[in-house]
Amino acid sequence: MNQGKYVFSQLMSFVSHNDFIACVQRYNGDYKVKDFSCWKQFLCMAFGQLTHRESLSDTMLCLSRLEGKLYHLGIGKAVSKSTLSIANEKRDWRIYADLAQLLIVAAKHLYAEDSALEVHLKENVFALDATVIDLCLSVFPWATFRSTKSAVKLHTLLNLKNAIPEFIAITPASVHEVNLLDEVFFEANSFYIMDRGYVDFERLYRIHSANAFFIIRAKNNFQFERIYSHPVDKTTGVRCNQTIRLKNYAVSKDYPAHLRRIKFYDAERNKHLVFLTNNFNMKSTDIAQLYKHRWMIEIFFKWIKQHLKIKSFWGNSPNAVKTQIWIAISVYVLIAIIKKQLAIKQSLYEMLQIFSITVFEKIPVNQLFNNTSLQNFKELNRNQLNIFE
Repeated sequence: MNQGKYVFSQLMSFVSHNDFIACVQRYNGDYKVKDFSCWKQFLCMAFGQLTHRESLSDTMLCLSRLEGKLYHLGIGKAVSKSTLSIANEKRDWRIYADLAQLLIVAAKHLYAEDSALEVHLKENVFALDATVIDLCLSVFPWATFRSTKSAVKLHTLLNLKNAIPEFIAITPASVHEVNLLDEVFFEANSFYIMDRGYVDFERLYRIHSANAFFIIRAKNNFQFERIYSHPVDKTTGVRCNQTIRLKNYAVSKDYPAHLRRIKFYDAERNKHLVFLTNNFNMKSTDIAQLYKHRWMIEIFFKWIKQHLKIKSFWGNSPNAVKTQIWIAISVYVLIAIIKKQLAIKQSLYEMLQIFSITVFEKIPVNQLFNNTSLQNFKELNRNQLNIFE
């Protein structure tokens, strides 16, 4: 079916065109557009992501040198840098946010049975965190963070079983992480892992009231009253397992129920950690183990910053920045979908590396990852000049 199609076209075929058109129509994205549609804008930006372009100029220069192939990529004729720049500035970023959410839903279904956790649970386990993406103050004055710099913040709720983001929001970096607890829908019986920056007992009680569970680091100045101390085996690292209630009157009104306090010694880091949770049934060691898996969201942030283009931006307005981030996230999830649907064993990083040098090969995507092809592309990557430089 894919014989004779460029790899890039094959990858883009995994995006439902009907779903994409629905996103565009929702925000009148192609209103009075003669030729350069939102789909072509998406293709140009996705091309830049997949081939690791450093700038808008870099992306458009590469495409202009390959004008004879643009028709087969779905882009048509050559596009000027100003045309793409204006599209990124003017077309509603929510088109690409909605597309990313549709891809996330598709990925969730594909990865529903997967789990990278050492603790075996039927329920979902999520980590909520945020990362700051630095911007130049003189170029992005709308995103002022501190007196000397601008930044935006990428808030993410990541499913720790499969590394698929469940919820994403982009805000100015001045917005505190804890405010995003007001935006998240909490699934009953699911677990939400957070660091102590999210300690807000009124908001945590909402999670409790939704019949969901949280595991969160306690702050150093946390005041409580011990109700009962449960027996512990200190050889496991657990130092105490207590049922407690909040001591401060005002705070106890925000969270009127009992809490569980677990103190755990992490031998690898030579550090004591104190966790608070509303789950009273799970083993203390499993609570500590689940929190340890929170590092996966740090890996997720590091991965997309290193391997997708969200550290250098190709437009200066809030709309252009959000458009670029959402398309980058769409590409990440799209690669995850392709990996699962084609049963590709290589990592997402390896897949991106191979796609970056094969976008204009006419080989079925699943054949790119057999042993012979992999060896050929390793040789190609070592020996050839980069045609996109």
